[in-house]
Amino acid sequence: MTRNDKSQPGRNLAMDLVRVTEAAAIAAARFAGRGGEETGDKAAAEAMLAFLCSVEVDGRMILEEGKQGETCLFHKREQVGAGTGPEADVAAVPVDGASLLAQGRPNCIAAIAMAERGSMWKPGHASYLNKIVVEPQAREAIDIRLSPTENLHRIAEALGRKPGSLSVFVLDKARHGSLIEEIRQAGARISLHSDGDVMGALLAALPDTGIDVLMGVGGATEALAAAAAVKALGGGMQAMRAPQREDEKRRLKEDGVRIREVLTLDTLIRSDNISFAATGITPGTLLEGVHFGDRGSVTTYSIALRSLTGSLRFIRAIQQLDRRPPGGSAAGATPAQVAFDVVE
Repeated sequence: MTRNDKSQPGRNLAMDLVRVTEAAAIAAARFAGRGGEETGDKAAAEAMLAFLCSVEVDGRMILEEGKQGETCLFHKREQVGAGTGPEADVAAVPVDGASLLAQGRPNCIAAIAMAERGSMWKPGHASYLNKIVVEPQAREAIDIRLSPTENLHRIAEALGRKPGSLSVFVLDKARHGSLIEEIRQAGARISLHSDGDVMGALLAALPDTGIDVLMGVGGATEALAAAAAVKALGGGMQAMRAPQREDEKRRLKEDGVRIREVLTLDTLIRSDNISFAATGITPGTLLEGVHFGDRGSVTTYSIALRSLTGSLRFIRAIQQLDRRPPGGSAAGATPAQVAFDVVE
C-alpha cells in the first residue's frame, strides 16, 4: 500500500499509535495521586492530539454528541493525524480511569483505536452502554439480552468450568448494585474497580489474566476502544444502550433509536482492519505504569494489537528527555518530550 492510498489502513498503524498513547500516558502520569481528575485528563488529551499529528493517517474522531471533559479538545478538532495516508475512524481514551489517576490507583491506562473510515459505530447521544466481554473460547456463548446468571452459566459451560470459578470485572458504581448481587448469587467471584473498563475488557478478552468476564454499564467511547481490542484479540463482546440520565433518555428518544438494540462487535466496528494501542499510566495487572528515572529517562509499558495479522505486542520503551534533535524540532521529538512540553 502506498503512502497516499486512502482505501484502507494497510500498514501496521498500531506501532504508530503506541507512540501516541505513550505521550498521553507520560503527560497524565505526572498528575498521578495528586487529586483533581480533570487536570490529568486534559494533559493526556493535549499530548495525544499533539503526537497524533505525526501519524500518517487522515483520521476522524468518533465522539459522543455533547461529551464534556477532556474530549472537548477533540470536538474542537475532529480531523486528526497528518492528513496523509489512509482514511480512518479514531476512538480515543486519553485516560481510562480518571479517578484511578487522581488517586494514584492501579490499572489506569491511555488507549486509542483506529479502523477504516466509516466502520465505527457512532454513539450519537448515547453516553453509556451496557457491555459484556469474554475471551475467544466463550464468544459464541454470550447474549446480553439474557440475565447475568444465564450468561455466566453459558460462559462457564463454553470454558469447560463451573460458574464458581469465574471472575467478573465490574465497575464499583451505585448503578451496579443489583448486578453485583446477582453475580454473587450465581456463585461467581467479583473483581470490583472504581473505573477503567477498557482495561477490564482487555483483561476479559485475554486468557489467563485472572478475569474471565466483564459485565456492566460504562462509557460509549470506551466501548468503541474496547471493541477494537476485543475484536483484534478474537474475543466476544455485546453491548446495548443504557442511558443513565433523563436528558440522555430524552435525546435518544428524539433520535428515534432503539434502546434495546443489541450492538455486536460487527455493529460497533464493521471493519476487520483494526489497530489498537494502550500504555499504562499507573501500575496494573496487565501493564506497568510510567516510570520516571534519573537523568531524564522515562520508561513506558504498552500493548499493540493488529487484527489483520492477529499480532499482539508488549512493548517496553525507554526514552531520554535530553536527546531532542538539533534545532529542537517538534516533528522529531519523542513522546516523552511532547508530553513534558504539553505539561510544562
